[in-house]
Amino acid sequence: MTRERTASPRTAGAINDRIALELLAERGPLTAGQLKEGTGLSRPSVSDLLERLGKRGLVAVVGESGASRRGPNARLYGLVADRAHVVALDARTDRVAVAVADLTGRTVHRADHAVPDDTRDGGDGGDGGDGGKTALAVVDGALRAAGVTAPHTVVMGAPGLVDPATGTLGGLLVLPAWHRGLARLLRERAEGRPGAGTGAPGHLVVENEVNLAAVAEHRLGAVRDRDTFVLLWLGEGVGASLFLDGALRRGSSGGAGEIGFLPVPGTAGLPTATDCGGGFHALVGGAAVRESARRHGVVPTPPEGGPDHPTAEGAVAGAAAAPAHPAHRAFLGELAERVAVGVAAVVAVLDPGCVVLGGEGGRAGGPVLAEAVAARLEGLTPLRTEVRAGTVTGSPVLGGGLVTALDTARRELFTRG
Repeated sequence: MTRERTASPRTAGAINDRIALELLAERGPLTAGQLKEGTGLSRPSVSDLLERLGKRGLVAVVGESGASRRGPNARLYGLVADRAHVVALDARTDRVAVAVADLTGRTVHRADHAVPDDTRDGGDGGDGGDGGKTALAVVDGALRAAGVTAPHTVVMGAPGLVDPATGTLGGLLVLPAWHRGLARLLRERAEGRPGAGTGAPGHLVVENEVNLAAVAEHRLGAVRDRDTFVLLWLGEGVGASLFLDGALRRGSSGGAGEIGFLPVPGTAGLPTATDCGGGFHALVGGAAVRESARRHGVVPTPPEGGPDHPTAEGAVAGAAAAPAHPAHRAFLGELAERVAVGVAAVVAVLDPGCVVLGGEGGRAGGPVLAEAVAARLEGLTPLRTEVRAGTVTGSPVLGGGLVTALDTARRELFTRG
């Protein structure tokens, strides 16, 4: 004879609390009646729930619903924004961008500063020198400007491999040493080491930048309706993120998606263990795109607030803005053909059903480039694959970093008894 198990009142209360908190995180402030509908609880149970969450400092009255309504039934309950703050970092080659958000997800401060590339070291021994300290000072300045003393979670996005077991940032290619220096300094703070400084995060997550861009597109952008897709990053460098069955797949060493090393036809040779010059990177990396644009006579569109020298994304943006122009059409056709070669290889192995073109080049090409790649892909693979352009505005790395940091903070805070 089996005995049916039921949750204890405390366990049931904790489950209901988390459901309510997740509703508030997803939808924003709600009335008690709306929480009743969303949770399926009785009105007295909702009242008890709100009292518990208020005592925990997670929920408070933040306004009223409707100008004509007054009284307890009109009160809007929302997450206490200052209960926790999170930070996202986007470490570029020569600069670092920072975003600070509160528990509701509202960004309260952004900063973007250059970091002198005074040391470069492809090995694991580089400590970043002054560059790492400069980057950390940018983070500290953003925290001070936001009035935050100790963020709950910091997520750092950077190029290179992140060991899934240790969170250590490394790389297959030569990367700025200050990236590892910044990661090391942040980790020392998180571990509370003497002399590491104030503002220690409760959690530190180091993640590959392309993976964070994929998270952003999944939660905020082009693929909110899919749990399986591949994001192809087209920028100065080339990379991919594998988002399969609702989760990032990083590989045993964190190297899943290092598509720049993929051997493909059309290059001068084969890639090596230390050089992706003969791989897919040689077809669609920034230098290759600029050379193709030059041959076709495409004049790059200067990026707003960006560098005044010709860029690959500027060439793609200029061509995509007027695709009927003969030179633009030829350039986009060649680029789409090259991109499709790499995408076809990924599709043959993973069959994701959807590929997102991200990075500066993918977003610059927009739907025009995505449609051209899709058309060429049809002739290369029998597997039906949709190609979409990334739609997240601003920095998708920061966007994915904030999503990841908020998930971490909320998961811990919402499940505490």
